[in-house]
Amino acid sequence: MKNERRIPVFVLSGFLGSGKTTVLLKMLEHCKNKGWQPGIILNELGEANVESHLFENEKVFELLNGCICCTIQDDLKETMDELMLEMEKQPLGVLFIEGTGVANPLEIQEVLLSSQYIDQFELMSIITVLDASHYLEYQSIFSSSAEVRNLMKEQTVCGSLLLLNKTDLVPSGQLEKIKQKITKIAGQDKVMIESVYGQLDPEILFEKRIQSVLIGNSHGNDHSHHHHHHSTVQAIKLEDVPALKQKIFEKWLKQLPANVLRGKGIIEMEGSKQLYSFQYASNKVAFSLVPQSLNRQPVIILIGMGLEENQIHDHWKQLVEW
Repeated sequence: MKNERRIPVFVLSGFLGSGKTTVLLKMLEHCKNKGWQPGIILNELGEANVESHLFENEKVFELLNGCICCTIQDDLKETMDELMLEMEKQPLGVLFIEGTGVANPLEIQEVLLSSQYIDQFELMSIITVLDASHYLEYQSIFSSSAEVRNLMKEQTVCGSLLLLNKTDLVPSGQLEKIKQKITKIAGQDKVMIESVYGQLDPEILFEKRIQSVLIGNSHGNDHSHHHHHHSTVQAIKLEDVPALKQKIFEKWLKQLPANVLRGKGIIEMEGSKQLYSFQYASNKVAFSLVPQSLNRQPVIILIGMGLEENQIHDHWKQLVEW
């Protein structure tokens, strides 16, 4: 990566549960090895960021309860202004912006290419992470909504690098079919890389792939079409979470309604007095220990399309009474 006056910016895009945060953590590791000082703007759908412990020693700016789109564009600008003030005290080597799973990356691009930021920041790449294990399901008219399909199409078309993640969960014959479908949407020239757990040569992730500041300008100022894909996306927050047995909790997550696409949060494991953060996507659950020094409260956040709160709360009661 060149040592230029402008701060290189990498945008991470991709649908709920595709693995964006995992890829971001790999990129941060690479920054550490290179001695670059990173800044991170994290955007969350819910009103709590339960992943902040993953970025404990990093310079993180949080945008909660939105998706860097339409109304929240103003919040992104405010955050960028705050970041620029911070940079006067502590310069940054690179900036990462991770949108929510339902953000259209063109919205972020518009802000970065606007006159107030173009001299300070250089948009290098929009990395769109795609979940191979759910791709065909999300593209099917029988198992997904038109808004999910449209949103994923936007994210794919906008991506300057497509990262086809979780390829280990898909049979090789099916993988070819998925790649053909993506190429049909994105075009032959788009760079597509396969990965498992976001593992790949980090140098590929840091390449400059957006050549012109004019990219995306045809998008204009018409925001009317950005509202459609957020209408049924919800984040439901469950609080007052008692200590839970790991196996029973995992089973409960896997029995959630199919339209719950993502779960994350912090729970106390029964008998351990320890807090663990969990990530749930693609019917898989991963846990990691939360340092006690962070003094976090247990909380569960479930994200999906067209969720029925009563149904989720009934399901939650069953777990608590188990």
